[in-house]
Amino acid sequence: MNRIKLRSMLEQFFIEDIGDGDLSVETLFPDTAVGELQIIAKESGVFCGTDIIREGFLVMDPSVEVICFIEDGEKMEEQQVLAVAIGSVKNLLSAERVILNCIQRMSAISTKTSQLTAFLKGTKARVCDTRKTAPGLRMLDKYAVRTGGGFNHRNGLYDTVMLKDNHLAYAGSITEAVKQLRSRLGHTVKIEVEIETLAQLKEAVNAAPDIIMFDNCSPEQIKEWLPVVPKQIVTEASGMISEETIAAYGSTGIQYISVGALTHSVRAADISATIQIKKAGGIRQCPYLI
Repeated sequence: MNRIKLRSMLEQFFIEDIGDGDLSVETLFPDTAVGELQIIAKESGVFCGTDIIREGFLVMDPSVEVICFIEDGEKMEEQQVLAVAIGSVKNLLSAERVILNCIQRMSAISTKTSQLTAFLKGTKARVCDTRKTAPGLRMLDKYAVRTGGGFNHRNGLYDTVMLKDNHLAYAGSITEAVKQLRSRLGHTVKIEVEIETLAQLKEAVNAAPDIIMFDNCSPEQIKEWLPVVPKQIVTEASGMISEETIAAYGSTGIQYISVGALTHSVRAADISATIQIKKAGGIRQCPYLI
């Protein structure tokens, strides 16, 4: 993960959340108040987000001490303490919501990816993501997919060509679209073509793109049509693939299976924070179960 980009992202997240100042902590707590914040898993899953925890608190306050007890990709268990941060209560409390939001989403994505990858055990198929990420969070979403054992599709519109219905309709045909792209783009740019019918598949094979995507095709169709594709062309399946169907797609011999649900509709992992605040007369515990 790009640490420079991550720090910049976290700064913007804090600016959005804190604005001109955290009214609650600035009103209630003195600058001298020190505490220990614990981040706790409330359910099991595959954890993702150690860089968020470490960098997040440090962006807020470089003097905060951060200790992580888990690494990305490791299994987290219910009631497990994932990390602690020790420092200014004001800064710990101002930072915790943004940090929790990020790691809850990332851990949900890595857990979902791990689950789908398990369904493909014994096949050569690989689970990959799509561009259906939350705006502004693509780097984190795609990192979480890798953490869960998946693979990344293109990062954006700029690094790989994917020819869809609208592109093909304007160009007139798969053949013409691929021809135009080959004549104008550099040799390092890969071209992917979506197909839905056998006729489109045969035309795509003759046009010789780098990747052919079987879009909204059934496992039965893919298994029947795959022999048409030469080995040098990478194959991918996409469209309405779920936990119930992914194993069937994997058994077809397809190489990649892209799943938008990895990032567009995951339920945030249940991770919370509690803080112990040092006050005159002892320690006061304030739970933040969010």
